[in-house]
Amino acid sequence: MVQIALSMQPHVGEIELDSAALIIIDMQRDFLEPQGFGELLGNDVSKLQRAIDPCQKVLQAARKANLTVLHTREGHRADMLDVHGHKLQRLGCASQVIGTQGPNGRILIRGEMGHDIIPALYPVDGEAVIDKPGKGSFYGTDLEVILAARNIRTLFVCGVTTEVCVHTTVREANDRGIHCVVVSDACASFFDDFHRVALEMVVAQGGIFGSTVESKELVGAFERLTK
Repeated sequence: MVQIALSMQPHVGEIELDSAALIIIDMQRDFLEPQGFGELLGNDVSKLQRAIDPCQKVLQAARKANLTVLHTREGHRADMLDVHGHKLQRLGCASQVIGTQGPNGRILIRGEMGHDIIPALYPVDGEAVIDKPGKGSFYGTDLEVILAARNIRTLFVCGVTTEVCVHTTVREANDRGIHCVVVSDACASFFDDFHRVALEMVVAQGGIFGSTVESKELVGAFERLTK
């Protein structure tokens, strides 16, 4: 049994790596690159790009430690039968709606360039990619089956955005008895206050949704295993 000791919030503790996995949420071109979905909605994508380097360092260290690695992508079928009507309506003008043509293909449609994961964090062979139609990584996917098959009880969570897809996934996992350790600087939001409060909510009341850890702490723990 391989364990690492981590200085997490709200507690210091040990994590059993044989039953742990890293999940990187929605680090896609449409969210992180100019002229993608995020920017078309009026957001500053540079705020999300702050998570790329910490994510990359965590991913590299996790691979060296032979940790199970999972990636998610939010997006929809080409025929858009899986898109709820209100998800389209709330986005406003037609040029900003899911499925319209952008510089990287149809926005948030599976198989298009914009839907795919950025090159810096691209999956390698053996790393599962979970395509999800909603915010949470469990909704409409086989993630729960994969985690159960691999006996995963702890998830290290990175990705975007902190208060939406990351937080929804953490809440879903928490209700399934999985301990989520959110890597605080390897997540990001278009809104600084939302990022901060979302992390505070995870650790409130003794860790009601899980724990948080800084990427430097987690990477250091992985590296000590492989020296």
